[in-house]
Amino acid sequence: MSKIARHLIKDIFTADPSAHVFNGKLYIYPSHDIDAGEAFDDLGSHFDMQDYHVFSMESPSSEAVDHGVALEVNEVKWAEKQMWAPDAAEKDGKFYLYFPAKGYDGIFRIGVAVSDSPTGPFVPQPEAIKGSFSIDPAVFKDHDGSHYMYFGGLWGGQLQRWQTGKFNGEQPESPTAHFPNDEEPALCPKVAKLTNDMLEFAETPKDLVILNKFGEPLKAGDTNRRFFEAAWMHYYNGTYYFSYSTGDTHLLCYATGDNPYGPFTYGGVILTPVVGWTTHHSICKFEDKWYLFHHDSKLSGGVTHLRSIKIVELTHKPDGSIETLDGMME
Repeated sequence: MSKIARHLIKDIFTADPSAHVFNGKLYIYPSHDIDAGEAFDDLGSHFDMQDYHVFSMESPSSEAVDHGVALEVNEVKWAEKQMWAPDAAEKDGKFYLYFPAKGYDGIFRIGVAVSDSPTGPFVPQPEAIKGSFSIDPAVFKDHDGSHYMYFGGLWGGQLQRWQTGKFNGEQPESPTAHFPNDEEPALCPKVAKLTNDMLEFAETPKDLVILNKFGEPLKAGDTNRRFFEAAWMHYYNGTYYFSYSTGDTHLLCYATGDNPYGPFTYGGVILTPVVGWTTHHSICKFEDKWYLFHHDSKLSGGVTHLRSIKIVELTHKPDGSIETLDGMME
């Protein structure tokens, strides 16, 4: 496959693709963009997704097959709206779909639904994961079989409102309310080990700290490098790679560490800006090659909340760094 990204789905709008190989086949778990008529704002109100589809591919060069609706918001007792970026995991023949949604109290939490098939349908648990908050869950399986969830998102993802461990809704709802000053350490994504049954956190979520080359935490004003959303973890050649979006500066970046909790040292840019407000990704190995799954808004003519998922080959250089890809390449 060339280093030119290929759109995978053209009959519906899809975004935030989480890709995995289960039983030798690629499965993709994206969000499903629709035009719900909501007002455009920095809290993401116009991203009012209501269900999830699952797609499969025999190989990275094959066509993607839509397996239909796997879960709808009206099936989730605690959730009112905004089913944002999901992820999936497998253990002992069961498949788990992790998803953020906004509850009737206006607070984002993370839920889990279970299926006997990677394509669903998925049956949601009656309550959100205890102690969960914010958005963008990504679940990573380590060598010993342990699973870790990485999550969090700024602005509409509400991460900035959880600095005390409880939701702070006292100030007017603004995407920058409760932000640290530019010279203070940046807000961190969160990590928590999952219980053996994959349904709850086994511990209180911890900060995942991203450092600069001097070993200092990135600062809040370092918007070209600090975490904003779209957590992902992969392991390559003895190193853990935490990748993420910088949000309002529209970059996909990565940082490296020697264990699932970090700290992680900033490594560079994976993908430059795409058509659309930002992008959200996953990184997946198929056979002997690595691939970046992401999205842009090119097929909708640049409409920020109507996006389409893409695939492109990813290269780890001999020194372990990741080759930067051009987000405008087609």
